[in-house]
Amino acid sequence: MRLVRNLLALVGLLALVALAAAILAFEPYVNKARGLDGSALGVYTEVAKTVLRTGDAMEALVYRRQVVPGRDASDVERSLEQAAADLGLESLGMLPVQQEIRSRLRDDFPLLQVYLFCDPHLAVDLMRHNPATAAYLPCRVTLYEESAGDLWVMVPNLDLVLHGSRPLPLALQERAAGLQAQLREMVDRAAGTQGADARNEPMLGGFTS
Repeated sequence: MRLVRNLLALVGLLALVALAAAILAFEPYVNKARGLDGSALGVYTEVAKTVLRTGDAMEALVYRRQVVPGRDASDVERSLEQAAADLGLESLGMLPVQQEIRSRLRDDFPLLQVYLFCDPHLAVDLMRHNPATAAYLPCRVTLYEESAGDLWVMVPNLDLVLHGSRPLPLALQERAAGLQAQLREMVDRAAGTQGADARNEPMLGGFTS
């Protein structure tokens, strides 16, 4: 019994040492964490859940919808252009990625097209606030074909930009959240899923209101 008590005491001591070490290791970051956006913890929690569920970090960085049966690439493109016009976003053209791959590599690559859209005034203000935001600009809507032949439309998820660090100025955050809502509406309209409960992969939703 004395051996058991000693072992339990040793385990308890080691646990306390480990806890103290963890506190010392993370203590410098506690105050910094308090300065993050109020939704940051939720955003990073959803990122972690997505990575653990899918095994793919990229899945946490996109919002996508499967195109409903009966719609083809031309339908998607027309819907995107119309949605952009309705929402006041400027169209900057399209990158026919699969055509470039086919012509350069002689590879029968499936459909992959990237449409570029922009709100120039918001883009300028975001880059003035943080030049790293330029990595997300212009806004890209991607149409791609899976190996099974299904079409998907997706956009980058901006939740990390909106809520993943120190709070944006309120007016700028509201404008950026509005842009994210517009881009998601464009995806839904292009896929033909607006207002429908279609199969989708919307990551990190719920932090853009």
